[in-house]
Amino acid sequence: MKTYNRVLSIAGSDSGGGAGIQADIKSISACGCYAATAITAITVQNTLGVSNVHAVPDQILQEQIESVLSDIGADSIKIGMLHSSNTILAVCSVLDQYKGIKNIVLDPVMVATSGDVLLLDEAVDTLKRFLIPRVRVITPNVPEAEILLGRKIESQSEFIPCAKELANLFQVSVLLKAGHLDDDDLIDVFYDFENQESISMKSKRLNTRNTHGTGCSMSSACAAFLARGFDLQMAVQLAKNYINNAIVAGADYRIGEGNGPVNHFYEYWK
Repeated sequence: MKTYNRVLSIAGSDSGGGAGIQADIKSISACGCYAATAITAITVQNTLGVSNVHAVPDQILQEQIESVLSDIGADSIKIGMLHSSNTILAVCSVLDQYKGIKNIVLDPVMVATSGDVLLLDEAVDTLKRFLIPRVRVITPNVPEAEILLGRKIESQSEFIPCAKELANLFQVSVLLKAGHLDDDDLIDVFYDFENQESISMKSKRLNTRNTHGTGCSMSSACAAFLARGFDLQMAVQLAKNYINNAIVAGADYRIGEGNGPVNHFYEYWK
């Protein structure tokens, strides 16, 4: 009997469809896996920004995760928006019952592309103390890495030492993304904590506003490639290639008046 490679996404819902659970489902599907979900919060959101957030009750969130894992199971888990300390602890509690799932990718969502704050200040310490040590990979952008490090990152020359510092601090592998810097050549750095190796992945900056949901999409793609059995460095490289191609393919589209999405299905929409 055949089976699917399964990814569970634990994240918030984006009513605009470009980020969050919606982007996760698209990325996971496009990268060859079956997507299941547990929704942490409902955002009132479009390409212009987030106007409201309604957190899903912690018990309902836990029951969603338990319902999926006890029946469908998961080869990997992607975690995105968690919003509060109680939500983070609720997720940790359920994950502790499924310690056999090692491929957990955390996108430490703190601020949306529009600048809207998505993680309460009191939750940052909880994220650092309780959740990050439970995962295999974290995928911060520059503002998120600065919060985790407690200092500014001024240039890409600091990326390798910063990624290594984060990895050693939390005992996890780190993909540090360069998109928030102003350089024309963007060099993401992946520090593989398991092998104590760093790799740099270069791409050209595109003149497009369609970058909403890139962090969600890349972390989901990484989880999908891990679920398919690729080793850690290859999974990250394939995810990087996927999101670059999705940005290029979606660069000239127009959806909404703000930051539009990438083209998740560029291989299939001709």
